[in-house]
Amino acid sequence: MSNNILSVLKKDHIRRMMLEGRRGDGRGFEEMRPIEIRTRVIDKAEGSAYVKYGETKVIVGIKLQKGEPFGDSPGEGVIMTGMELNPIASPEFEPGPPKEDAIEMARIVDRGIRESHAIDLEKLCIKHGEAVWIVFIDISVLNDDGNIVDASALAALAALKTTTVPADEENGFASCPLPVRELPVSVTVASLCGELIIDPSLDEEAVCDTKLTVITNSLGALSGMQKSGSGPLPVETVRRMVDMARDRARVMRTEFLNDIWYGDTFPEILCRDLPTSFSARPGNSGNLRIIWKEKNI
Repeated sequence: MSNNILSVLKKDHIRRMMLEGRRGDGRGFEEMRPIEIRTRVIDKAEGSAYVKYGETKVIVGIKLQKGEPFGDSPGEGVIMTGMELNPIASPEFEPGPPKEDAIEMARIVDRGIRESHAIDLEKLCIKHGEAVWIVFIDISVLNDDGNIVDASALAALAALKTTTVPADEENGFASCPLPVRELPVSVTVASLCGELIIDPSLDEEAVCDTKLTVITNSLGALSGMQKSGSGPLPVETVRRMVDMARDRARVMRTEFLNDIWYGDTFPEILCRDLPTSFSARPGNSGNLRIIWKEKNI
């Protein structure tokens, strides 16, 4: 059976479920999948995080390296974001240099961090016009079950919040936390069968008319927006999508990112089935390991 026929059958099946007010995995239209965050998962990185978004799995490592600043910003550090779509993550991914999809998704994550001024880049200047810290954000997709961008953006922020700027004895600087001052959250809304759904799964992405990824800062202001798919989006629909994304981002920022702290006692693991009950227990290393089991974020 051809992929086109399978797509039609799948879309018909998803449409029938949506007419009944449900999705393939039982979620409501504005309900996200369970999310798990683990920080400090790569020993040799300055910061790192693993995020599981449903069954989409992403790991992010942060490395800092001295380099020259850009000519138009001689007193600011540099951000460079890259993404690798590992062949083990999906049969659709091929080995080799980053393809167009990986480059585009990395740019979306990068844009949200950059345009929200999430990192105080002036504090990463070592010597004006000569030397700055370059922040490399390396994203590796381990399993694709849809909505890679939102999972990657969340993992990148979690990793940045636990990143250490190395000591620079030559220039008289001690090691310190990376100066993160804003928390831009990415939320993707898909248009499918005349309905709007948050956090589309892989099957929903395959048959949706269009998607809109909306990145907002802690004040709710837009830091980035990216449309994908060929379907048209009327202005009123875009407004609805932005409002949905902004509301969801506010909850995610409170429930996840505000709980991650630089230092020895920040929570190592955050899990949410997305707010009803809470439990905490000490971890093996003495750090606090916090487990949330919640519904309907």
